[in-house]
Amino acid sequence: MVATRSGAARVEAERASAAGCGLALLAAIASPAAMRLLPTLRAALVHAVAVLAAVVRAVAATAAFAPAAAPQTPSATAPHVIIPAFTAYAHPDPARMRRNDDGSVARAHGELRWFVDVATPGELRLALARLADAPAAQLQWHVEAVDAPLGAPTNWTSIGASAGQRDVALGAATVAAGPHRIALRADGDAPLLALARLDLRGPAAAGLHANVAERRNAASIHLGYVVPQSLRADVAWFHVTVTPRTDPLWSYYMATGWHRGYFGMQVNSPTERRVIFSVWDSGDEAIDRKKVAAADRVQLVAKGAGVHAGDFGNEGTGGRSHWQHPWRLGETFRFLLHARVDGSATIYTGWFWLAETKSWRLIASFRAPKDGKLPRGLYSFSENFAGENGDALREAEFGDVFVRAADGPWTALVEARFTHDPTGESIRRDRWGLVRGDRFVLGHGGFATPPAGAARRYDERLRAPVAAWTPPADATLPTPPTTAK
Repeated sequence: MVATRSGAARVEAERASAAGCGLALLAAIASPAAMRLLPTLRAALVHAVAVLAAVVRAVAATAAFAPAAAPQTPSATAPHVIIPAFTAYAHPDPARMRRNDDGSVARAHGELRWFVDVATPGELRLALARLADAPAAQLQWHVEAVDAPLGAPTNWTSIGASAGQRDVALGAATVAAGPHRIALRADGDAPLLALARLDLRGPAAAGLHANVAERRNAASIHLGYVVPQSLRADVAWFHVTVTPRTDPLWSYYMATGWHRGYFGMQVNSPTERRVIFSVWDSGDEAIDRKKVAAADRVQLVAKGAGVHAGDFGNEGTGGRSHWQHPWRLGETFRFLLHARVDGSATIYTGWFWLAETKSWRLIASFRAPKDGKLPRGLYSFSENFAGENGDALREAEFGDVFVRAADGPWTALVEARFTHDPTGESIRRDRWGLVRGDRFVLGHGGFATPPAGAARRYDERLRAPVAAWTPPADATLPTPPTTAK
């Protein structure tokens, strides 16, 4: 339980060194640990650039929130944390928050939630900074531990704000160490309007961690499978099963990834789910496929019935295919990748197992130029590809990880390296991997404390038993297409 008391006095304004926070984030992103990921996962390079640009924008926006002058200047050592308004998450509808270009929130419906990780237990004093045109409002707020039991009572504290009142002292809460949720709403069904930032002070603000970056997505996390040396140049088949344990919007549970592409399942909207198979072009173009030379473009060889095939960009470029399929939470799904060298190119084909027909369904086959090798850098990942609900927990299990040469036996890959993208270096620490039973598990988002014993360090190793793992039966293996369209 978090104890709260209403604030009566107007909070002191002070000049904030928000730019220092942004520079610290930039240093974290450029750390050697983050950079080690880039050679392994080609897409991470583009993502890292996006994160750097986002943090720079966040620094500028946060600095703009600092008052131009302050009646009093607090001690330079007094803990003070500034959290820009736009870093909140809207509930129950994550899309119902509209922000201004400077990072302030123009309008939000429902409840806004910010998340902080408290290092120093004690009193946390909260104030809300609003824009000059903010109207009169009756506000409610509360602070609660993210790890609190479900169904625990929530005590809301009410506070009034007059028209044009820039700084609203919300009150104080006594908090323990660990992750906490700060929630704000208006009375009734009224929207929240003209919000600039949260100001946190008091003993519990010392060492407090919060995401102040532009990017609100949960960190992307990966399992890099360790392939025996004798097979590293000869993997023709790659098989993985995925069991999603949560299914928030904008989740991507990727099963069979390799140096040239990825294959998995997505939640794209409340009514649409997809199986997606993509292969990157050659060359260095990261954004616009129209700029890719014909000799560097991936070519579609074949696709299954009902599968849409086209282009993608903005994360490298290439050929993308997807099949709309209403996959269900808690079921286990099988993904199969095949590769065949075709001169200086390689043909990659992806199939998805249909339990009802006990057969492999072709998603697509692409010819990748300037390759001429078999898959390497094998991995799985979990991704939150839209930031509006980056506070949602995503969790999936991965198992039955097998590879084989063109005509050899199946080999189980029982060891994996847990890694994360640059966001997971220091901006978002709610990410982890573990082994549950005989399956690897990836979890991220939710801002909750990771499970005891989970892998959290970059490049930490996980090892799974294989007693219950089953490779694909040779009699069911499909025949790869060979004729390019």
